[in-house]
Amino acid sequence: MFCQAAKFLKLLICVMLLNCINSLMTNGQSANESLSDSVCVQKDLADVFSAWRHKTPKVKPESGGSLLLVPVIGTSPATGFTFGVAGQYAFKMGKENTLYSIFSVNASYTAKSQILFQLKNNVYTKNNKIFFSGDWRYLIFSQPTYGLGTNSPEGGVLNYQYDLNGQETSYDSLAQPMNFNFIRFYQTVSFQVASNLYAGLGYHLDSYIKIVDHKLDLAAPIYTSHYLYNTAYGFDTQQYTMSALNVNVLYDTRDNMINPYKGYLAQINFRIAPTFLGNTKTGEFVSVEWRSFHGLSVRNPRHLVSFWVLGNFTPYGEFPYLMLPALGYDQRGRSGRGYAQGRFRGPNMIYTEAEYRFPISRCGGMIGGVLFVNATTADNPSPLSPVKLFQYIAPGYGFGFRMMVDKRSRTNLQLDFAFGNNSTGIYLGAAETF
Repeated sequence: MFCQAAKFLKLLICVMLLNCINSLMTNGQSANESLSDSVCVQKDLADVFSAWRHKTPKVKPESGGSLLLVPVIGTSPATGFTFGVAGQYAFKMGKENTLYSIFSVNASYTAKSQILFQLKNNVYTKNNKIFFSGDWRYLIFSQPTYGLGTNSPEGGVLNYQYDLNGQETSYDSLAQPMNFNFIRFYQTVSFQVASNLYAGLGYHLDSYIKIVDHKLDLAAPIYTSHYLYNTAYGFDTQQYTMSALNVNVLYDTRDNMINPYKGYLAQINFRIAPTFLGNTKTGEFVSVEWRSFHGLSVRNPRHLVSFWVLGNFTPYGEFPYLMLPALGYDQRGRSGRGYAQGRFRGPNMIYTEAEYRFPISRCGGMIGGVLFVNATTADNPSPLSPVKLFQYIAPGYGFGFRMMVDKRSRTNLQLDFAFGNNSTGIYLGAAETF
């Protein structure tokens, strides 16, 4: 695991060097802009409505909250018709120097009596002294798997896949459909130990119960990836739990977590799941993350480029199959645009993304756009045909539109169209992807 983490850190250093070069180029460009150009005065949806009604927009306090709700509507072979609501509440717990905090929620119900409830929190206390971060989920759920490694399913070619907000809406004969109930409770609290630097502790719980592996047939026999991996490493195939203690270090200079215009985020997270907390065996999990944001215009801060690198590393055989790192299982479920959630999985996984964000409306207008590319690599410890990190790369790319609905918190409404290998996705949500 630590060998893989060392390779990833080398990659991270390369990304940081590229970011430094980009920053120097950006600073040079900014210096050449006319000093007489004024900074764009941002408008949002409320301003447009007020202008349409020929009324003066109400001036809201900077510390006031902002609520955005969007409908959740879709269909898939596994869930049938799905409907619900997703929302985000942005607020401040202090005055101007306190950063914005967010609560986001997603509640859905399907025609097959499935329930999806997710609550995420990222909260800064007054003067940014304490930072809370949490990921709570309860799912009565179904999701296919395709095996481990970026080349999965090995030896097969997928039919073209369609997904909505990361959830698969089409069926492929190579999919290994699964049903399960899933409970997640992740919560950490970090304390400011220096300017922009935080250190903290937390608790992580993942529990899978009532697992139904639909293609598994021991009489035939037909073996699935889930069954083979779990039996090889001594895990139950119908239910299991991971209960872990977490230590994290966070460095965050972003000017706004909802929609950053500048700054960096670097985070290292170490998780240990000992047997005395109820685990089948002691396991370790290392997560490393880097995000950076680089402005391309002094006049219009919505014009920028951003980078995201995420690495998750576990030793082979220390966690059950569904606990392994998988695409789309980051806190906000935003990684892997162009692929369904869980499409790629492995004991070790690295995800990278670059995005170009730009205004479409005239200076200060509501509408913006994005162009993005991403890449995923995951390994497979199979003794018959092992796959190493970077042996296979799954690329993704796409474009999207943004509408500024609250300029104080910089909350955008997001609509993205993404493409991967034999895969297309449509994503609707609040805030930026990262």
